[in-house]
Amino acid sequence: MDAAAAGVVVPQRAARPTSPSRPPKAIRSTKPRGLDEDTAAPPAFPNKGKPPSSSAAAAAGIGVGAAASPLHHHADVVPMDAAVWAGLPDDLLIEVLARVPPFLLFRLRPVARRWEAILRDPAFLAAHAAVPSHGPCLLTFSRAGTGGGGSQTHSPPHCSVLSVPLRARYRLPFAFLPPWDLWLVGSSGGLVCFSGFDGAAFRTIVCNPLTQAWRVLPDMHYNQQRQLVLTVDKTRRSFKLIAAGDVYGDKTLPTEVYDSKENKWSVHQMMPAVNLCSSKMAFCDSRLYLETLSPLGLMMYRVDAGRWEHIPAKFPRSLLDGYLVAGARTRLFLVGRIGLYSTIHSMRIWELDHGRTVWVEISRMPPRYFRALLRLSAERFECFGQDNLICFTSWNQDKGLLYDVDKKAWSWIAGCANQLCNSQVCFYEPRFDTSIC
Repeated sequence: MDAAAAGVVVPQRAARPTSPSRPPKAIRSTKPRGLDEDTAAPPAFPNKGKPPSSSAAAAAGIGVGAAASPLHHHADVVPMDAAVWAGLPDDLLIEVLARVPPFLLFRLRPVARRWEAILRDPAFLAAHAAVPSHGPCLLTFSRAGTGGGGSQTHSPPHCSVLSVPLRARYRLPFAFLPPWDLWLVGSSGGLVCFSGFDGAAFRTIVCNPLTQAWRVLPDMHYNQQRQLVLTVDKTRRSFKLIAAGDVYGDKTLPTEVYDSKENKWSVHQMMPAVNLCSSKMAFCDSRLYLETLSPLGLMMYRVDAGRWEHIPAKFPRSLLDGYLVAGARTRLFLVGRIGLYSTIHSMRIWELDHGRTVWVEISRMPPRYFRALLRLSAERFECFGQDNLICFTSWNQDKGLLYDVDKKAWSWIAGCANQLCNSQVCFYEPRFDTSIC
C-alpha cells in the first residue's frame, strides 16, 4: 500500500549539520581574482553619470573574491544587490573604498572613469590615509632582460607583491617606467626607488606603483653609481634620498641628500675614513647606520644635523657575518650567524641598547628553521626588515622565513624566493595617498 494513501508522513532526509551560530544561507562561490596585468580589464560601466554598479564592484574584486594567484582562497561572501551600490552616498562610498585592500582597488581604475576619479579624489586619499595600513607586503623585482643579438633595448621589468595578510600574490605592472637598465633601491611609505643607467648616465627614479606616478630625479653633484636609501616623511608629505659617502676611483665622494620639497641634492659632510664591514645600510629615526671594522662599531649619519658620528658598539663574539636591520621608531637590530673556526652553529638577533651602546641578544632562530632555510650552514642568505618584522631569504630556498620581533613568532612565507641573481626583494607598503611631489 502507498504510504501517502495510508496517511503516513514520510520523514524528509536529514539536512547536513551546521553550526548553531551560523544558519545555512545561499552562498555564491566565485573564483578569486586580484591585480594582474595579464588579466583582461573588465568592460567600462556604460552609464557614466551613475555610480558603478555591483557588477563593476565585483569586477574589481569587492564583495566577491581575492587574488590573482592566492596561496589560500578567501572566504566566500554574499554579493550585494546592485541597488545598494547605486544608492550609496559618495561620502559613504569613499569610507567603504578606503577600507578595501589597495591591490583590489587598483583594478577599479580601468572599469570606469567614475572609479578613476574617486581614487584620485582628495576626500578618498584623506580617508585612505586615516585607516590602518594594509599590513606587510613583500615586493619582488626582476630586472628586465636585454634584447637579442646584443641589443641594448630592455623589456619592462617584472614585479610582484606578496600580501602577507591576504596570503596572496599580485602582479604590479611597471611598463610605465622608461626601458632602462634598473635596479631596485628600496621602498618606503608607498614609494619605490630604482637606480640604473639610461644608456650613458646614472639615473634615479621614484614612483608610486598604485598611482603609476613617477619622476626622474635630477643628477647628483657627483653623479656616480652609489648606495642609496629612500625614506618618506608622512608628516611633511615628502621624501628624501640619501647617498652615503663612497669611493669612486681614488676620490672619496661626499654624502648627498635629495629633498623632494626642494627638488635638489645638497652636499653634506664627507664620511670619515673607515673600513666598512659591508655596504648594507639601515635607516631608522632619521639616522643612517653602517657597520665598520676600523674603528670597530657603527657609523651613524644624522640627516637633520648633516653630520657623521661613530658609535663604539662592539660586535658579539664569534659573529661570522652580520646584517643591520631597521625596526620601528628607534629600534636597530643586528642579524648574523655565530660560529667558531668557520663552523656555523646558529643564527641570532641582537638589538642595540642606545644608552649603553651594546648589542643585546633578543632571539635565536630555532634549529629546525635554521636547517631548513640554509641547507648548507655557510650558504648565502639575505635579510631585511620593516616595523619589527625581519624576513630571511636564501638562494636555494623557494620560501622565505618571517620573524615577528614583538610576538616572537617564526613563520614560513610561500612564494618568497631570491633564487635568481637578477631578482631583488624588499618590504613594501601599498598606499594611494603617498605623492612623488
